[in-house]
Amino acid sequence: MSVRAWGAPLVKIGVLGDIHGNAAALKAVLGHALREGVERLVVTGDLVGYYFDPAEVLRLLDDWDAVIVRGNHEDMLAAARADAAALPAIRKSYGSGIDVALEELSEAELDRLCALPHPLPVQLDDVRVLLCHGSPADNDEYVYPDAKPDVLDRCAVPGYDVVIMGHTHYPLQREVAGITLLNPGSVGQPRNREPGAQWALLDTATGRATLRNERYDPTAVAAQARARHPELPYLAEVLTRT
Repeated sequence: MSVRAWGAPLVKIGVLGDIHGNAAALKAVLGHALREGVERLVVTGDLVGYYFDPAEVLRLLDDWDAVIVRGNHEDMLAAARADAAALPAIRKSYGSGIDVALEELSEAELDRLCALPHPLPVQLDDVRVLLCHGSPADNDEYVYPDAKPDVLDRCAVPGYDVVIMGHTHYPLQREVAGITLLNPGSVGQPRNREPGAQWALLDTATGRATLRNERYDPTAVAAQARARHPELPYLAEVLTRT
């Protein structure tokens, strides 16, 4: 795997992912990131799926210098793009977020999402990062905060200072064999009963990360989910449950 590196000193990095078409939540995170002096973003994937504003999500991210890996919802996007027969099963479990992405995004944008790498080594100043979605081995593997020690040991890949993961929608920060395992939680759909838009701030001068949760108003996103998918009440309820 080639290593993505930035030449100039960075210091403050925004770590985020699992945006899932929720542009309102992403705006909240990026607004706070700008005020915090964040200079670059690393993104754990799942830009699409569940919710309904993928074009705005891409537009917002395009304003930043960002490195992004492929999530399992990008894999779903690629599968549905190749064969529309995959869409009913996706829609039944996850709603029509993938449909909206296929309808609204340009061919170039779809190409870009479907071709995202996984995993991706990233050099952030002196901090060696392995950027993932699920786990280093599988972008569809769930590594929860209560994962067994052998699972966490396997994720602590030698040669890196920080292994960043997403996918679970649960924040995680753990030291394993001298390596930081970091999951920033989900921007668009947190599942840990702490409503908001979750991300992390990584300081490359110290190698330390701070988990963050920004408040925003999910009313419009939830209303759209209820209107589109009354059969999937979870899509709206998860945004506000405590």
